Amino acid sequence: MTTPAGRVFPAGFVWGVATSAYQIEGAAAADGKGPSIWDTFSHQPGHTRGGATGDIAVDHYHRYAEDVRLMAELGLPTYRFSTAWTRVVPTGSGPANPLGLDFYDRLVDELLAHHIEPYLTLFHYDLPQALQDAGGWPNRDTAYRFADYAHIMAERLGDRVTHWITHNEPLVTAFMGHLSGEHAPGIKDPTAAFQAGHHLLLSHGLAYAAIRGAAKRPPTIGITLNLTPIHPASDSEADAQAAARVDMLSNRLSLDPLLRGAYPPELQGLLELMLAGALHEGDLEIIRRLDWLGVNYYSRAVVRYDPDVAFVEAGPTRPVGHEYSQMWEIYPPGLYELLTRIWRDYAPSAEIVVAENGVPVPDGLDFDGRVRDERRIRYLRDHLAEVQRAVQAGVPVRGYFVWSLLDNFEWALGYGMRFGLIYVDYETLARTLKDSGRWYSRVIAANALPD
Repeated sequence: MTTPAGRVFPAGFVWGVATSAYQIEGAAAADGKGPSIWDTFSHQPGHTRGGATGDIAVDHYHRYAEDVRLMAELGLPTYRFSTAWTRVVPTGSGPANPLGLDFYDRLVDELLAHHIEPYLTLFHYDLPQALQDAGGWPNRDTAYRFADYAHIMAERLGDRVTHWITHNEPLVTAFMGHLSGEHAPGIKDPTAAFQAGHHLLLSHGLAYAAIRGAAKRPPTIGITLNLTPIHPASDSEADAQAAARVDMLSNRLSLDPLLRGAYPPELQGLLELMLAGALHEGDLEIIRRLDWLGVNYYSRAVVRYDPDVAFVEAGPTRPVGHEYSQMWEIYPPGLYELLTRIWRDYAPSAEIVVAENGVPVPDGLDFDGRVRDERRIRYLRDHLAEVQRAVQAGVPVRGYFVWSLLDNFEWALGYGMRFGLIYVDYETLARTLKDSGRWYSRVIAANALPD
């Protein structure tokens, strides 16, 4: 039986999975690794659910060969992972740690030996604690230290790694780390949040140049953004304006400088206040360097007017009668909306990749040792159908990465949320392929959604 043409993905479509260093590696102080802000933050009482830390995580540092073999068993053509800055440069600046570089050498070689293309992310929330002590991302110097780190990585791995990602979700680092304080470093300071956000974007552009200058093969360099369709809770003008304000801070604050070379003009007054002394002449030209854009999508946000909320005067709502995961509403059409909006509003010359998409739902080993995670399969199927809709509407989506390969440490939520295609027993660290992993393997092999 042939697959209907509408369910087949374009030739050359990139399939993969994604992880991050702090969430899976463990080995928090092994082989000269220095402390990151997440090492510090997670060890402070009350910051993570159940006092969980990434000290061991799922021990990928010692089990990477097993994990790569599982990727090969799934038939994964690509793997997106992040490198730990403090494993490579323990204090964030100065000479590289040879043992840290050796680990990523071994990982890349193991991937290539199994015909898996690496997509390397340089930063996924884990700033060196020494740089935080010197001011962190609100300090402009951190952006230059990040470019130095990018140069070290490209010089060492740029003969084998082609695809680079500078940052994962810079606005999460900026706002959850410096405004709400839910993430490391746990600061609650609006000015620090906006200045961190600007320096994160600036460091992307600086790292872009550093990678191009050091890599031994022509690189493709992107950034991944957490993007969320923002919908008003009602037809009222107040809710509509509230949604527009949230959209500016959630989406346009990063999309506009990266794809237009300017911050949203509606935020000019706020940014003049918050970025006083931080925004230098020429910064926006540096930021606007991009070969491809990673879109991380999980859900939409539905907001209502709330005058008691600073900056946006908007508060979240939870539409009744809808399906929810352990963390968010499950809303597949939002992915189509995002992809078509980016293409319509920005016409980017950069390619577009869905760099993260996944769902936390309860699952576990059944009596026969199998993990029947039907809700995850349905989530992935429905979201991939929205990617196909976007492609058929003319959006050049080049690839799709599931979050995540493995169940892992979910930041402030500890180990209670399972996103993986592979189940991890956190006591024994044994790995078990879930039904969703086997389903995804069949999708990859067919380059098409099954009926």
